[in-house]
Amino acid sequence: MISKMLTKYKSVIAYLFWGVVTTLVNIGVFMLWYKAGGNYQVGTVLAWFLSVLVAFFSNKVWVFNSHYSSVSGTLKEMLTFFVARVATLGIDIIVTWVGISLLGWNALLVKIIDNVIVVIANYVLSKLFVFKRSNIG
Repeated sequence: MISKMLTKYKSVIAYLFWGVVTTLVNIGVFMLWYKAGGNYQVGTVLAWFLSVLVAFFSNKVWVFNSHYSSVSGTLKEMLTFFVARVATLGIDIIVTWVGISLLGWNALLVKIIDNVIVVIANYVLSKLFVFKRSNIG
C-alpha cells in the first residue's frame, strides 16, 4: 500500500523535496543580500536566478526524469523553463513589494509566503509546459 502510493506520487514527492532545496536557496540568497543592506527587489531577482538554476537541473533529472537526449533538446527545455519561471518572477516581485513596501511585514515572513505561492505555480507550469514528453528531442 505505501509502496504503491510512493510510486504513484514519486514525482510530487521529489518536486516537494527539491522545492524545499530551491526555496532554501531562494530565501538564503535573498536574506543574505537584504541583511547586507542590498535593495530587496535586486535581492529578489538575484535569488530568483540562482534558485531557477538549481530548480532546472534538479527538476530535469530527479522530478520529471527528462534525460539529456541532445544539446538542442536540453537548451529548448532550459529556455522554456526560464520563460515559465519569468512568469512566476512577476508573482515573486509583486508579493514581496506588497508585503514589504505596502504592508511593512517582516521580509523573511513575506519571502516564505511568497515561496509557497511560487512553488505551486512553478510545479503546474513545469508539468504542463516544460518537461512534457514532446519537448524532449
